[in-house]
Amino acid sequence: MQVLFKVLGAVMSVGAGFIGTKLVDVIWHKVTGEAPPKSKDGLENTLRSALIFAVISGAISTTIQVLTNRTTQQAIERFARTRGLT
Repeated sequence: MQVLFKVLGAVMSVGAGFIGTKLVDVIWHKVTGEAPPKSKDGLENTLRSALIFAVISGAISTTIQVLTNRTTQQAIERFARTRGLT
């Protein structure tokens, strides 16, 4: 059962990261009016905008990952307590 919870936690973390990335992209586009600076030919993006985007994206992605991991661990512990496994 623990393996199932670990796999479920990993899937949730990846899903939350994907949603977080899309959320940052949408917010960046709404605020700046430009596409996020992630294109392959980065010549049209300034270094400043790329760095700002990277910092914001990294901070939000890390926060989402930490919150997802904590929530998953709390759910696992609660499930274990209700089943009398701990």
